[in-house]
Amino acid sequence: MALRYPEDMMISIGDNAPQFTLSTNGGGQFSFAEAAGKYLVLYFYPKDDTPGCTKEAIGFSEERAAFKAQNALVVGVSRDTVQKHDKFISKHDLHIPLISDEEGRLCEAFGTWVEKNMYGKTYMGIERATFLISPEGKLLEIWRKVKVSGHVEEVLSRLQSLNS
Repeated sequence: MALRYPEDMMISIGDNAPQFTLSTNGGGQFSFAEAAGKYLVLYFYPKDDTPGCTKEAIGFSEERAAFKAQNALVVGVSRDTVQKHDKFISKHDLHIPLISDEEGRLCEAFGTWVEKNMYGKTYMGIERATFLISPEGKLLEIWRKVKVSGHVEEVLSRLQSLNS
């Protein structure tokens, strides 16, 4: 079983975001250092090509220009393979990078690898969560247990309020 951070050890607003470099779709890599000087919207989602995850990815992808106008990069994270990400992106014409966190280290660092319960069965999985990180690398906002509907707009609105 994966470790679950005690509540007092979980990443919090004001903390420095964990540094990382991981593989992305298209055979690329994304390093936290690439976001230096920009806001980073790092969103964690359970699985490629499932209804909620697809809607969320399409929403962030469709608003990519609006996020860019706010000096923000949007990057998705799941434990799916790079190959699954490539298929997901191609199928839905997505325009945002997707990180493959196969080993789950980034999920652990952000406290999104959690025990879930469905139909009376418990299992470990990714909690849908979004982290807004400042251009200086500090956590500004955390959304946990995200409901997909309206979430992209909420994140964008928060960014706009920071930039006004």
